[in-house]
Amino acid sequence: MNNIIAPRDMFGKTLLELGEINDNIFVINADVSKATKTEEFAKKFGDRYINVGISEQNMVGVAAGLARVGFISIMSTFASFAPGRCYDQIRQSIAYSNLNVKVASTHPGLAVGPDGAMHQCLDDVALMRELPNFIVLAPSDQIETKKAVIKAIEYNGPVYIRIGRMECPIYFKEDWDFEIGKAYILKDGSDVTLIAHGSMVHIIYEASDELEKEGISVRVIDMPSIKPIDTKVIIKAAMETRGIIVAEDHFIYGGLYSAVCEVTSNFSPCIVKAIGVQDIFGESGSPLELYKKYGLTKENVILKAKEILKS
Repeated sequence: MNNIIAPRDMFGKTLLELGEINDNIFVINADVSKATKTEEFAKKFGDRYINVGISEQNMVGVAAGLARVGFISIMSTFASFAPGRCYDQIRQSIAYSNLNVKVASTHPGLAVGPDGAMHQCLDDVALMRELPNFIVLAPSDQIETKKAVIKAIEYNGPVYIRIGRMECPIYFKEDWDFEIGKAYILKDGSDVTLIAHGSMVHIIYEASDELEKEGISVRVIDMPSIKPIDTKVIIKAAMETRGIIVAEDHFIYGGLYSAVCEVTSNFSPCIVKAIGVQDIFGESGSPLELYKKYGLTKENVILKAKEILKS
């Protein structure tokens, strides 16, 4: 657990490493390079970096244009701005044309904290996973973020990467190989299954530790690939455990919870409960305070797990 850094910091470091070995990479930013950690790429590879200013919709057009002539475009800003501010442009200019653009959004969810509701994007996964041609990734720790960014850039097509702001415990080793479309079982268990992505992975992991102290066997699944999703792992969990809890820093509508329910409804009837933000906007506060107020806590995970076991 030493040298833990936030996923957004690893995003910046990974871009810098990839820029050294691949001169076909272009990074486009919307005046937030310090926050998205793309400023070091800008300093070293200024001829392959474009700051469009506070003009996210134009950023999409620039990224699409670069992709049209053969570059790998990586556009980066806050999730509240992309897809939030420029969804129409992403839909028409990137998804419809199936261009090789990576939309790397930092600062998603309530974890943005004091920036408040206008910057707390809680619907980005829902928006992006419904777009044809798009891959949707939401890595958790710094290692998974690095591997996901590398795979996204290797993939020839549009990818949305949801990159967290908060530091997370490390669950993967440097030599581990990330695959798009695959889930990762951090713990195996037979009573209840916990599934999460991003910042909520460490929440469900902590909840599993507490449940296991009470003799409850818990399966913990990290689901960094939301589209395509690992249907086999979900169906297996539905068949082998008594229920599933999905936790995410996102609205309960349209995100990972909805994606898991779509799988279980088609293949295996199963109790699936949600930990997420209900039909309400966030507010200003520290990330931990907001997680507590909106129920994104290990205590809530434990409560729902016990409800499943009693049903």
